[in-house]
Amino acid sequence: MRNASKDNRFLIVTGLSGSGKTVVSRFLEDLGYYCVDNLPAKLIPGFVDLWLKKKVEIDRVALVLDIREPRFLTEFPRVLKEIRKRAPARLIFLDATDEALVKRFSETRRPHPLTRRKPILEGVRLERKRLASIKKMADEVLDTSNLNISQLKDLVSRRILKARTLRMQTVIISFGYKYGIPLDSDLVFDTRFLPNPFYVDRLRDKNGKARTVREFVLGAPEAGKFLRELVRFTDFLIPRFVKEGKSTLTIAIGCTGGKHRSVVIAEELRGHLRKSGGDIKIYHRDLYK
Repeated sequence: MRNASKDNRFLIVTGLSGSGKTVVSRFLEDLGYYCVDNLPAKLIPGFVDLWLKKKVEIDRVALVLDIREPRFLTEFPRVLKEIRKRAPARLIFLDATDEALVKRFSETRRPHPLTRRKPILEGVRLERKRLASIKKMADEVLDTSNLNISQLKDLVSRRILKARTLRMQTVIISFGYKYGIPLDSDLVFDTRFLPNPFYVDRLRDKNGKARTVREFVLGAPEAGKFLRELVRFTDFLIPRFVKEGKSTLTIAIGCTGGKHRSVVIAEELRGHLRKSGGDIKIYHRDLYK
């Protein structure tokens, strides 16, 4: 294993079939990497040139390569040596025991790419032998044998990206039920039980960002109780979603029209979550409908 560079802008992920390359690719994509799956080895230098000359608007890239590419074994070692002279390419090799890989293939009922009509173990051992030289070229070798998806993401975060903890973005959306629930919602909370400013003449034409509307909504005794329970619930859930490796959590808060009550409660929740220093975004979907 080579000395690992601190530059993580250009990653190459490879390894044994079934070792977790797809999981790592999706995780890196969630973190803002532009991921390319199984790019032919002979095309990598050209891609690197475009990236270095900023001909493509990509800051961080991850190439996911494996033995499915016909010339991977013969071309990739030479290509890797070539591009390492010009770019901060880091090779990440995912490994696992024979037993773990056989179990994964058996559970998914997928054939091994090298031995489709033979026992899976033969394919695993053959691939391990063929990839031995490429494994020696790796900057990092990650053993995924006993890791679940969350643990694998955490390992990549710590070993490769040098992050102490995984980060998750929380998106808060206020909406009106009359326009439909946001399709990407993970959690949905209904505020239609709160007093509706729409039926107060002086508040009807204002929205939840106005001080008078905010005071009206939060002045209801049930609003304070609801907020306390909402805060307690989200404080309980968010650390657990982070631990599970979730990259984005979308919390939708609705009222009838999406202009008054949901906006006020969404803003209050954002204010609370910001205190923890997390990455919080807010979107008032139906505010001006």
